Amino acid sequence: MKEGLAKQKLVLDRVDSGGRGLVATQSLRQGERLLFVPSGLLITADSEWGCAETGRIIKEAGLPEWPMLAIFLISEASREESSRWFPYFATLPKTPSSILQWTEEEVNTWLTASPVREKALECIRDVTETYRDLRATIFLKHPEVFPSQVYTLAAFKWAFGILFSRLVRLPSVGKLALVPWADMLNHSPQVDSFLDFDQNNAKSVVTVTDRAYQSGEQVFISYGKRSSGELFLAYGFIPSELNVHDSVELEMEIDSDDPSFEAKLRAANEQGLSSPQRFPVRKDGFPAQLLAYARLIASRTSDPAQLSRIARAATEANATEKDDSDVIAMLSAEEETNAYERVLAVCENSIAEYTKFLEAHELDEVMNSDTSTRVSRTRMLQQLAVSLCKNEQRMLFRLQHILRTDLRGLRTLPATENMSGGAKGKAQRKNGESAVLMM
Repeated sequence: MKEGLAKQKLVLDRVDSGGRGLVATQSLRQGERLLFVPSGLLITADSEWGCAETGRIIKEAGLPEWPMLAIFLISEASREESSRWFPYFATLPKTPSSILQWTEEEVNTWLTASPVREKALECIRDVTETYRDLRATIFLKHPEVFPSQVYTLAAFKWAFGILFSRLVRLPSVGKLALVPWADMLNHSPQVDSFLDFDQNNAKSVVTVTDRAYQSGEQVFISYGKRSSGELFLAYGFIPSELNVHDSVELEMEIDSDDPSFEAKLRAANEQGLSSPQRFPVRKDGFPAQLLAYARLIASRTSDPAQLSRIARAATEANATEKDDSDVIAMLSAEEETNAYERVLAVCENSIAEYTKFLEAHELDEVMNSDTSTRVSRTRMLQQLAVSLCKNEQRMLFRLQHILRTDLRGLRTLPATENMSGGAKGKAQRKNGESAVLMM
C-alpha cells in the first residue's frame, strides 16, 4: 500500500484470551487519540477495484453495501499479490469465527436451548440465499469475470464472516468501512471507546481512550451495546467479563383457543406485534412491554378498544408509562396474576430446556479423551454453546425470582379486586417494586 500508518503506540501481541490484540507500548492517558489510520487504507463501497471490469458490473447492478463489499473482498483476495490490499488480506483469518462457519446441523445440536438458534439459522440461510441470487443474476452471466472456482459459496461465507467481525460504521460520516490495523482491537463491554474519523483531522480514523492504560496492557474498544448472543453470532466469542448489555429473549403467544383470539391478534397486529412475539430480558430487569403482552393474553375482555389499548402498551415504539398504568387499572387482580403466571411459566420452561442441554453436554467426558481435529472443533463449539446457555439461564433465574416475589404479593389480593393504584400499591408495598423496565 502506498499510504502507511503513523508511528504507533500499540503493538500486535498475544493476549490473555489466547488470541491476538493491540497492546500499549507506553503509558496512555484517558482521552488519548490512537491509531490514525489514513482514509486511503480503508475499504469502503467507494474503494477502487483492482479489476475495473468487476467493479463496473457490480456498481451497475446497484447492490447494497454488504454484498458489494463481500464481492470486493473475494475479487481482491483472488488477485493475491497483485492487489494493493494483499498485506491486509494476509492478516485476515482463513476461517472467520462467525456463525456462518457453522453447519445447520451444528446449530441445531448446540444451540437447541437458546433463542439465538433461530437467528443463527436465519443468518446462514440469508447469506446462502443472497449468494444464490447473485450467482444467478450476475456470476453466471459473466463467467469470464466471475469464475465459478473463485466465487463459491464458501468464499462468499468467508467474505461475509470478515464483514460480520470487522466491518464498522464510522459515526461522523455514517459510512461502513473495514479499517486495517484498527480491526485488531478487541471488544470489552466495559469500555465506551469506538472508531471514528479524527475530529481534528478528518483524513484518518482514530479511537479515543476512555481510561488510562499501562504499558503492556491490552487496549480495548466497544463493538457496540450488544448482548453476548449478538457478539457470538457476529464475532464467535462470549465475553468472559460482565456484559452490562446482556439479554435473552422470551417468546409469548396468544392462546389459539381463546374465544377472543381473533380480536386479540388483530389488536396486536395493528400495533406491529405478532403471535408469537419475542421480548428481551436483561440483567437489570424485563421490559414493561413483555408484561403488557402477557396482560393482553390474560385479559378476559373482548372489547376491541380495550384490547387495542393493552396491545399499544406492549409496543416499545408506542407505549408510555400512562398506557401501562391505564392497562393495569382495567384488569382484575386475577387477570394481573394470570399475566405474571404466564410469563413465569414461559420463563421456567426455558430454564428447564437450558438445564436439559447443560446436563447433557456440560460434562461430556468422551471428547476429553480424543484430540482429533473433528473432536477439537466439536469441543470448541460445545464450550461456546455451554458458555452462552449458562449466561442466558442466569438471567432467566433472576427473572424467575422477580416474578415469584411479585406473585406472592398479587396472590394476597381478592381475585375480583380491580388493579387500581390502591391495589397495585398494596402488592408492591408487600414485595417492593419489581424490575420492570420502560424501554
